[in-house]
Amino acid sequence: MMSVEACPVWEAHQEGESPAEVSLGSQVLESLIRNPLFIVPLQDVSKRLSLPMDIRLPPEFLQKLQLESPELPKPLSRMSRRASLSDIGFGKLETYVKLDKLGEGTYATVFKGRSKLTENLVALKEIRLEHEEGAPCTAIREVSLLKNLKHANIVTLHDLIHTERSLTLVFEYLDSDLKHYLDHCGNLMSMHNVKVFMFQLLRGLSYCHRRKILHRDLKPQNLLINEKGEGRLGLARAKSVPTKTYSNEVVTLWYRPPDVLLGSTEYSTPIDMWGVGCIHYEMATGRPMFPGSTVKEELHLIFRLLGEYPVSCHQRAPQHSAQFLHERLDTDGIDLLTSLPLYEAKSRISAEEALRHPYFGPLGERVHQLPDSKWI
Repeated sequence: MMSVEACPVWEAHQEGESPAEVSLGSQVLESLIRNPLFIVPLQDVSKRLSLPMDIRLPPEFLQKLQLESPELPKPLSRMSRRASLSDIGFGKLETYVKLDKLGEGTYATVFKGRSKLTENLVALKEIRLEHEEGAPCTAIREVSLLKNLKHANIVTLHDLIHTERSLTLVFEYLDSDLKHYLDHCGNLMSMHNVKVFMFQLLRGLSYCHRRKILHRDLKPQNLLINEKGEGRLGLARAKSVPTKTYSNEVVTLWYRPPDVLLGSTEYSTPIDMWGVGCIHYEMATGRPMFPGSTVKEELHLIFRLLGEYPVSCHQRAPQHSAQFLHERLDTDGIDLLTSLPLYEAKSRISAEEALRHPYFGPLGERVHQLPDSKWI
């Protein structure tokens, strides 16, 4: 694992399943596009929220269920496996103890909790169901995406609990996030740590983009960090790359690209790369790149720094001046940063390309050869 220099930290489808079992299904997707309040019937929910085949069971329960016994002629069927998981407490509210409220939004509340099965801390995202007869497709969307993402730099979904009143997602608990990390470092991170966190952010994002999944809400608060400095992307608003247009209200203001601020609803993975550039700048300098309080002010800050927005799709944005960058960022760092917040979306460097940038050379070649399940 790549070390992080001292800085206080604030306390495709699975085998055996048909594509229809994994995805939302064409009817649900079409309804999501046409009607954001579409409700999935209860009889469809259980199938769509089924636990992933490789859910991480505690070793003592693996031994109890003899899931790894060579005497078993073949793997347990999905139905048998679900029944066994239910027997030991998965999928049940009483398995988890709520400790502290971490945050609350319009449709969901997040709690710090503890699992009675493992005694480990967890994060409980409780989504309120507004209609008794079904679950909102925003919740179905999140689960459908998260349950199939397995990467060291993406938050792990451990369990799902569906009741008439709520849908609870049980995530691994991480102690902090990049925003708190910056605050407790006095907004002055070591440049080694900037590089390590930037690499982890790009690694998780590249994994999502290869699977045609957008993050849509990149900000320091969504890079979760544990006490070892290991970062994982939270994906509360992850979404498949759209084939039709959607609302332009999709990204936190400071990290929102100008094309979206100006009303564009046609976007793909480059929407995330603008935010990556803003986060890189914030880590390196200790201050946000474009801290606008309104859309108008946000655009003003962007235009003042990068020049006038091109009125023609054939007009290129002005070249960046390195003068606005903090002196702590080296030449390679400046080169990477200036390839991210570009007016023309298709000109922004991709997450995969950014990982191969010379800026990350000092981390060594081995970090590029790690399997998805391993930390740097």
